[in-house]
Amino acid sequence: MLIYTLRRFNLFLITLVILTLVAYNIILLSPDSVWHQYDYWLGWIYYLRQLIDGNLGATANGEPVINTLSHVAPATLELCISALVISVMVGVPLGTLAGLRSQGPTDKVISSLALIVFSIPTFWLAILLIMVFSLDLQWFPVSGRYNLLYEIPHISGFALVDLWLSDLPLQGKVATDIMRHLALPTLTLAVVPTTEIIKMVRNSMAYVMSQNYIKAAATKGLSKTEIVLRHGMKNAIPPIIPNFGLLVSTMVTFVIIVESVFNWPGIGRWLLDALLAKDYTSVQAGVLAIGGFVLLINIISDVLGAFMNPLVRKKWYALK
Repeated sequence: MLIYTLRRFNLFLITLVILTLVAYNIILLSPDSVWHQYDYWLGWIYYLRQLIDGNLGATANGEPVINTLSHVAPATLELCISALVISVMVGVPLGTLAGLRSQGPTDKVISSLALIVFSIPTFWLAILLIMVFSLDLQWFPVSGRYNLLYEIPHISGFALVDLWLSDLPLQGKVATDIMRHLALPTLTLAVVPTTEIIKMVRNSMAYVMSQNYIKAAATKGLSKTEIVLRHGMKNAIPPIIPNFGLLVSTMVTFVIIVESVFNWPGIGRWLLDALLAKDYTSVQAGVLAIGGFVLLINIISDVLGAFMNPLVRKKWYALK
């Protein structure tokens, strides 16, 4: 397990170095960049030293990029975590049900609905939800993270956590307002990951339930529920854990669209604003932050998947 982890960590470092080259080339797009005074590779080395010191440069208005990033990144993480929780809560049960009824009417209905929902454009779904639930029914706010009348101090960057740590009055009312603002963006962002989880769990569960040890468990007199919980889920979930890294990568792609439509003050909207302003320093910082986060999640999901699924480690050892 240690060798497998070290291999994945080495791959992470190599990919991260390549990512810094991409970010360095982005910052060179600015004609006023100070890095033009250096030779390309010498400038890149100085750039790496600056990154190691935690210096991501300054925005167009002179503010340190790291300060801006510390405000927008938690908002995006809050949105992604909420969407991922909903995706797992909905996708795992539906995928399990479809896998248990493989090739049956239930499987076909769930798989067809998942495919239809997956094909809906994210921006169109976001606008549709705003029109129905915000403008017509007026159940949820149109945009923003919370009502601007509430001055929540920035402590951790997560709105609910900061509210809990602060001494603001009427915390229950403020928390309700935060959840109402979070509802529609979360539902929009959760659509694609939910359909992916349904498909992954369905395929994995259908494969597991067709194995001989499942049939042997049935002959021992175990109930359907015991077979699913003790053998089905136990063997169906670990193989799909490494795919969660790819799932997070997909979420990061769609979160930019969601934040733009709902005016969510996260890293996606910040990057779009920086692109429009040609603030290449902010763009390279955003690319590094998003790329590094995605790489880290992929490494964690791979290592966790290998820890729970010994067959993955055997494949690595076979390559030695």
